[in-house]
Amino acid sequence: MFSTFTGKSSALAAAPAAAPANGSAPVAEEHPTDGNKLSTFLGILRKFIGVADLASVRFSLPSQLLEPTPNLEYWNYLDAPNAFVAIGTADEPIDRMLEVLRFWLSKDLKYAKGKPCKPYNSCLGEFFRCNWETEDDAPRINTKALEDTISRPSSFKSGSSRAASTVSVPATNPKPSKPVRISYLTEQTSHHPPVSAFYVDCPEKGIHAKGFDQITAKFTGTSVKVMPGEHNLGIFITLEKRNHETYQLTHPPAHLGGILRGALSVTVGDMAYVTCPETKLKAILRYYDDGWLGRTTNKVEGIIFKYDPENDDKMQIKDVPVKDILVRLGGPWKEKVVFTVGPKPLDSHPADQQTTIIDIAPLSVAPKVLPPTEQQLPNESLTLWGKVTEAIHAKQFSRATTLKQELEEAQREKARERERNGESWQPVFFVTATDKAGKPALTEKGREVLKRAQMGDWSMDGILEEAAKVAG
Repeated sequence: MFSTFTGKSSALAAAPAAAPANGSAPVAEEHPTDGNKLSTFLGILRKFIGVADLASVRFSLPSQLLEPTPNLEYWNYLDAPNAFVAIGTADEPIDRMLEVLRFWLSKDLKYAKGKPCKPYNSCLGEFFRCNWETEDDAPRINTKALEDTISRPSSFKSGSSRAASTVSVPATNPKPSKPVRISYLTEQTSHHPPVSAFYVDCPEKGIHAKGFDQITAKFTGTSVKVMPGEHNLGIFITLEKRNHETYQLTHPPAHLGGILRGALSVTVGDMAYVTCPETKLKAILRYYDDGWLGRTTNKVEGIIFKYDPENDDKMQIKDVPVKDILVRLGGPWKEKVVFTVGPKPLDSHPADQQTTIIDIAPLSVAPKVLPPTEQQLPNESLTLWGKVTEAIHAKQFSRATTLKQELEEAQREKARERERNGESWQPVFFVTATDKAGKPALTEKGREVLKRAQMGDWSMDGILEEAAKVAG
């Protein structure tokens, strides 16, 4: 749920900044050290101790504290797209649930391998679109075959053991030989509170995902606690080729810690849930953020079990009768997570009977396929924030802050204009700004954008009547 420093720059290349009006060359300012950044950041946060929700305040940070990346570009769940396209491959419901969990554990590569950061705040009406091209190369999950292998007498010599099995996805191939295309569209649909809607579409595999992104945040004096906002009910994944069975994946709270030590880190605590009413399967994931003497463990443990969608009252692992547990899993989510079949405790199985569901070490964030600059609209994230990004890359932080403030003031002026005219804001690509069920619906324009993206067509002709109009 946090954005993170990964050394990742914006997809826009850093272009030379414009020269000052007097014709002299632009002057690069001294880049602040991480220590200076943290000191400034802490000073700002201290003003908000006790504020119920930092996210609703929408305070503006100086440009030198920002990652030069638009929030809508950065915040997505397709770090490992090959894990996403593999959902729904298996015929057995339990195996499909494991495919969903493999995706869930792969979606936070940027967090597992990076440091916390702050992208730009999104403007109302801002949008971002892209594709991913991925190989369909995730290992197939077949728990029955795994059980048969484990129960079969070993042919190894005494003193040796089987090799531990894995169904972890391989690193994303940047040039897939048989690419599967995933298209993505997200729009900032609300400013107060800040909410964005997103839609992920993979027609070839019959998979789509959608949801609202919104967070609440509170500074306690030593850390920032981030939780899903009221409109963020998780990620909803629908398998069209499996009778439209739908999985709801809810986000756990997270903490931004290490502020006083000068070493920022993200930890996850509390519970996450994955439910599928059609198969009557549920997964409970329990995250642990701190271990012995306050050392971070980044551990997760979980189970899959049969549940009653009409009486969903099992919210803790201990609430589930042991006999009802179908799968157990656990491990450090920033490193490697394994699972075993059956109700027995995970640690009671020898290592060669544990199957790796995700191994983070060899993975990296998959590259996006972006619309050409000349085919992006003014309120498209990379164009809207392009000059700010250029200035930050050129280390012209004062200029970047000025440009950023001009964008923010333009948004406020458009809001005042709507109020004077008695107009209400309506999203372009999604039907409503928010939805009580947490499931955004695409407008005809939104569907057309994704349809064209699937064909590799980035033209917006005929979709928006006023392509030059920037929403505010």
